[in-house]
Amino acid sequence: MAEIKDPENTILMELKGGTVTIELLPDVAPQHSARMKELVRAGEYDNVAFHRVIDGFMAQTGDVQHGDMEDGFNIRMAGTGGSDKPDVPAEFSKLPHDRGTIGAARSANPNSANSQFFINFSDNAFLNGQYTVYGRVISGMEHVDAITRGEPPAEPDRMISVKVAADV
Repeated sequence: MAEIKDPENTILMELKGGTVTIELLPDVAPQHSARMKELVRAGEYDNVAFHRVIDGFMAQTGDVQHGDMEDGFNIRMAGTGGSDKPDVPAEFSKLPHDRGTIGAARSANPNSANSQFFINFSDNAFLNGQYTVYGRVISGMEHVDAITRGEPPAEPDRMISVKVAADV
């Protein structure tokens, strides 16, 4: 388990293999970090599928509208929705999309991020300056590496539960 320096800006994501500890970067992307905490505290990410998992690239999740595997789940719709909150404007930075970083998923519009995000499996420099980086995995990356691959996966994995460390 990683040392948690700032529990208010640390996310604990429970996957089938164990806990993934994510350090949010509110100094770099304050609106994206705040949105993630808001959705986590509302329980919106619990049971949400990893709907797009590309080997050597990234694992995408966070569709709280269509991705909840306990509430009317349809894998064909997963990845097309967001939350009932307004979109978050881009917060691009010089931080690279390295292995373990958390990026905001969005449509072609840079200001369309909402609830979906991805975790980079490898260094993906081609994403730099194109997608907002707002967190990084500080422990448990082996559990991310074990997520079932597919676009969409035939039997998708899910975020079992997601909490802000300060609330645990």
